[in-house]
Amino acid sequence: MQSPKFDRFRADDSVALKNSMHNPTFKTLQKSGQIFLLAILVIACQNKAKNNTEEPSVLENAPVAESFQADYDFLQQHDPKLALLQNGNGLVLVSPSLQGRIMTSSANGMQGSSYGWINKAHYESGEINPQINVYGGEERFWLGPEGGQYSIFFDKGEDFTFENWSTPKLIDLEPFEITEQTKEGISFSKAASLTNYADYTFDFHIDRSVSIISNAQLQTILGISSLQGINAVGYTTENTLKNTGSDTWTKENGLLSIWLLGMYKHSETTTVVIPFQSGEESTFGKPVNIYESFGEISTERLQTKDSIAFFKGDGEYRCKIGLSPQRAKDIFGSYDAENGVLTLVKYNKSLTTNDYVNSKWELQDRPFGGDVINSYNDGPVGEGNPLGPFYELETSSPAAALAPNESITHIQHTVHLEGDQGQLDTIAQATLGVSLKSITEVFEKK
Repeated sequence: MQSPKFDRFRADDSVALKNSMHNPTFKTLQKSGQIFLLAILVIACQNKAKNNTEEPSVLENAPVAESFQADYDFLQQHDPKLALLQNGNGLVLVSPSLQGRIMTSSANGMQGSSYGWINKAHYESGEINPQINVYGGEERFWLGPEGGQYSIFFDKGEDFTFENWSTPKLIDLEPFEITEQTKEGISFSKAASLTNYADYTFDFHIDRSVSIISNAQLQTILGISSLQGINAVGYTTENTLKNTGSDTWTKENGLLSIWLLGMYKHSETTTVVIPFQSGEESTFGKPVNIYESFGEISTERLQTKDSIAFFKGDGEYRCKIGLSPQRAKDIFGSYDAENGVLTLVKYNKSLTTNDYVNSKWELQDRPFGGDVINSYNDGPVGEGNPLGPFYELETSSPAAALAPNESITHIQHTVHLEGDQGQLDTIAQATLGVSLKSITEVFEKK
């Protein structure tokens, strides 16, 4: 019988459950998450030199078709502590060794498509990188900010350069302790301390739970009436950060945030779809923030129409976008027309604050003016190869201004849907406000 802990996610969870809540040169790396991507290049180059073999072409846009079974069998060779969650034909693979990371999932059993991007080269190398170990996975738990005067990735007084950057071991290599496990859910716990760039030490406790959810729960969460003709898999993660120190966390010393990043297998026809709040720029700011240091973005890759941002996730061109809390809604996703896969991400967006940590690699004028939603499309870096390729969907919690024993919780629901295209279209319109035909036509070559 399912534990009650994993049977309490409903449509109103995003309000009711604890609403308190990735360059040309090393020295010009400035934007959030860039170093994570650069580190993949470093690891890939090390592996290539070690094997002394020519890499195969990585620009082949293989569809998402590699089976869950194939990825599961591979990962079991390298991570024997994997937890497999199941509800009907839905499968979710979780790694306690990597902070409760969701490695991949399937909507159609072991032979179904595997959605998460996995960096198999790094697993096979067996090496540990001192700055970051990029294993991939479709949802990993991180903390921010990455850069700036309150960074937790740089030591006090260091220049914001690649040589000085490193991922805290807490969110890179350290396992989380399993506190509860059932067939459909698993919970983790971790006590930790981190000192930021401003030399302030945070003492805190992390609780993270992963729950695979039923079709009935999916319908309620998404506000849809039917999944007839659809193969679906969905999971909810509940991520809580609690201040266990004796001091209140304030902006003057810096604040932390919960940061969830998903790396998915790309396809030539994948389009990220992000509905946003309409309104004048003078009041709401730009609809979409472009991270120029990743690469300029033309209208062939990014368009906004009827308060929806469309962003190519084809793994052919490296670029990144973000949405501020003033513009972002609580749901976004992607559609892969070639493979007929609709992916939706819904989270508990704060209704009370617009303070989000800024991870730019510099001393910042607006350290709490960061984005809540981000999406990254991978591609070749200069004359080199892509990092994966893959594309990413990311969300962040607000900056955690917490008194002792107070906590903030970031809840995210991720859903993959395949099957009847008519029904998928109905779901896309109900959740993202746009038809599948409109999505596919945005970047359709004339």
